[in-house]
Order: sequence, then C-alpha cells, then structure tokens
Amino acid sequence: MANASPGAGHDATIRDVSETNVQLARRGYEAALRGDLETIREFLDPEVKWHGGDLSAPGACHNREQALDFMCQARSRRGVGELVDVVDAGDRVVVMMRPPSLEGEPAALSANLTTFRDGKVIEMVHYPSPEEALAAAGI
Repeated sequence: MANASPGAGHDATIRDVSETNVQLARRGYEAALRGDLETIREFLDPEVKWHGGDLSAPGACHNREQALDFMCQARSRRGVGELVDVVDAGDRVVVMMRPPSLEGEPAALSANLTTFRDGKVIEMVHYPSPEEALAAAGI
C-alpha cells in the first residue's frame, strides 16, 4: 500500500488506498486555506469541471488550469472562508463552507458537491446552500 507523505514529490500523488473522499476533501480545503495550489493540483483531474449547475455559463471551469486560476483569483479577492463540514455521499462529498464575512456579518453557508474518481476530483458543482447540495447528492 502506497502512503503519500508531505514533501514526497511525485510520490505524493499516490494516495493511501484507505484514505476516504471525505479525508481527501478536507486535505484539499486545508491546502486551499494555505494557498498551496501545487497540493490542490494533485487532487484535481486534468479535465475537472467546476460550475454552478450550468457548465456552459460564464465563469465555469472546464479543466484543472481554469479551476486553479479561479481559486487563485478568489483567494486574492476575498480569501477562502471556513470549512464547516464534509458529508460523505459515496463517490461524492458535500463540502459545506462559510465564505469570508462582509461588513462584519457572518456570510450564509454554501456548498460544493464534489465528485471523485480514482482519488481525483472530476467535478465540483457549487450550490448556494448546503441543503440544495445535500438534496442533489440524494442525502
């Protein structure tokens, strides 16, 4: 069984087979908080899709480079926000987050429904509320 350790170079892309999608999502979010785009790159499939339900909408990401660019821009504009919870849904997870607050008021929770295949994120769909993401996941 391969065990990826921090700083293991290319070997870090091989995940421990016992690592769950929930654990992968949490590690990815932690990397986002640190601004560690190289670690995030390892989690994303080269053809990852990230959108708000309409892949043809402006701003939708159609590959890893677009997704990383979007994350970099978002982080520089307003930061990442807080990870609230990650809920297992088989090959998908619901990542619940609270964006950075504006004007001192806590921001409303939002969520991404993230789909994994072979330890890589292949799609992220953003929902304005965790309830909508949980419903889309069949939870």
